[in-house]
Amino acid sequence: MILYFDTSSLVKLYIDEEHTKDVKCWAEDAELIATSRVAYPEAVAAFARRHRNGDLDKPALIRIHEALTQQWEDFAVVDVDEIKAGALALQHALRGFDAIHLEAAIRLRGQATEVTVSFSSFDRQLNRAAAAEGFQILGADGPAPL
Repeated sequence: MILYFDTSSLVKLYIDEEHTKDVKCWAEDAELIATSRVAYPEAVAAFARRHRNGDLDKPALIRIHEALTQQWEDFAVVDVDEIKAGALALQHALRGFDAIHLEAAIRLRGQATEVTVSFSSFDRQLNRAAAAEGFQILGADGPAPL
C-alpha cells in the first residue's frame, strides 16, 4: 500500500498530538509514503506556528525541522496539475492546498496502478472529497473501508 499524507497527517510524524500513534502505525505498514510538494512548506509553517505559540521550544523546532528535511527524500513527492486541482476545489468545495493534495493523490493513484493508494488526512471536508474520489481514508476515525 502507498499511503498519501496531506500535511495534517505528515505533521503527526514529527509532533506528538492526537492521533500521532495512529499515523506512525499506518506509516510503518505502508510500502511508501507520498505527499505533495506543498506539504514541506506547509509542515514547516505548522512547526513554526507551534513554536510561536509556545508549544515547541527552539531546540525542538530545529530538531523537528531537521528530521523532516532529512526524511523528505524518502517520501514520494508528487507534483500536481493546477488546473485539475482547481476543478477539484470547485467540485468538492475545497481550500486551495487541500485541492492540491487531492489532485496529487489522484495523480499518484493513476501512476501506481499495481498497488493500492490510501489517503490520510485529519480534515473532514478533504476526507469527504477523497472518499468521493474512491480513496480508502485513514483519518481521525481510523481506517474507513471503501
